[in-house]
Amino acid sequence: MVNWIWMGMIVFSVIYGAANGKMEQVAEAAFGGAQTGVTVCLGLISILVFWMGLMRIAEEAGLVRKLSLLMAPVVRKLFPDVPGDHPAMGYILSNMSANLLGLGNAATPMGIKAMQELQKLNPEPTVATPAMCTLLALNTASITLVPTTIIAIRMNFGAVHPADIVAPTLLATLISTGAAILADRWYRRRNRLPPAFNANRNAGSVNPGAAVSPPPASAGGG
Repeated sequence: MVNWIWMGMIVFSVIYGAANGKMEQVAEAAFGGAQTGVTVCLGLISILVFWMGLMRIAEEAGLVRKLSLLMAPVVRKLFPDVPGDHPAMGYILSNMSANLLGLGNAATPMGIKAMQELQKLNPEPTVATPAMCTLLALNTASITLVPTTIIAIRMNFGAVHPADIVAPTLLATLISTGAAILADRWYRRRNRLPPAFNANRNAGSVNPGAAVSPPPASAGGG
């Protein structure tokens, strides 16, 4: 879908430029944008290599693991429908810790593995579980302590103090993460079906064909 959106924008721009006799400006903008893109990418290499290497050292030193241990109690509350000893919980903790440190390359595979493990708890393989939605929301709006890419872009464009973005980014991601958690809790309470794990924890395995009944009126939806 995204490819079609971009294609539509390109086609519309060309048609609009041709209709108004501005094809020369359209061509100049297209080639100028391509040149700027290459220049920015080359400029990002040095700072990204430095920060990713620094974060890699932190990861090897056990900082990510220590952060995971500190975040474990909070994460268990955010994912009440995932067993504490399930492999998905470990991948979720690693994903969130990597995002916190700006380790995007490490966060992505951990997020994918977490989703694959959460799918094993899913009684309806074609429908995302509440835990999957929670993980997606937190991964998208993750708190970031070191916005590596933004710092690199600012350096590339000659910012005097490229790291000034750290505090605003931290504040913005704190707000976005809070909003994501509030929205997730609201939707969980609105959908009063019990988590898949709670419905099947005593059965020993997840049965995709099993019907899930809504809880009593006095039960909570979180």
